[in-house]
Amino acid sequence: MQDQYKVEQGLYYTKDHLWVKIDENTAVIGISDYGQAQLGDVVFVELPEVEKEVESGEKVASVESIKAVVDVFSPLTGKITSINEDLKDDPSLINTDPYGDGWIYEMQMSDPTEVEDLMTSEDYQAYLDELLAEEEE
Repeated sequence: MQDQYKVEQGLYYTKDHLWVKIDENTAVIGISDYGQAQLGDVVFVELPEVEKEVESGEKVASVESIKAVVDVFSPLTGKITSINEDLKDDPSLINTDPYGDGWIYEMQMSDPTEVEDLMTSEDYQAYLDELLAEEEE
């Protein structure tokens, strides 16, 4: 059960199953392996607007799958600097490569200390193990 879902080391995670890759003041955000698995086949992604200033917790995108439409809330405050245009033509990249080609957007962080509010990969793995144990009950 432990390795059922890939948790990429060195990334940060949210309880909404987003991953965050930090490189100095830049953050790249996507949906975790567990998150994409819960969604099922992704058929459409509404991407955020480049240059938009967003607050942590603000809705920035939505992902539509054959099961549901879910909103993506920004885990950090800052300005969106880039979006993954490839998702327009191939939204299933979120399913096939959630930690690589399936990224959603990149942003310039306004407050790098917000990263401290996110889970480390170890914390997220423990959180997932807990969730999966509850699902099995």
